[in-house]
Amino acid sequence: MGTPKKSFPLHVATIGEAQLVHAVGAPPHAPEWGRWLEEIGFIPGEPVMLMARGLPGNDPLVVRVGSSTFALRAAEAACIHVVPMPERMEGLS
Repeated sequence: MGTPKKSFPLHVATIGEAQLVHAVGAPPHAPEWGRWLEEIGFIPGEPVMLMARGLPGNDPLVVRVGSSTFALRAAEAACIHVVPMPERMEGLS
């Protein structure tokens, strides 16, 4: 069994690399974001991929979760922590 991978916020992920949602949180100023993100599909274990960053300023982000694609602000994507998808699952996303 390999070493557990450390999670990181989705907004810093590399474009085009498959990830898995590890956890979803919310900032103190917007506690409703956590529930909203889960309602649209960002739940632990779900495949996710950063598809593109907007210009200028890298905001918004185009993110695919499962078979749906969304535009998220970087602040919203920062609430989603991900881990790299295990190699044995890469073809399943």
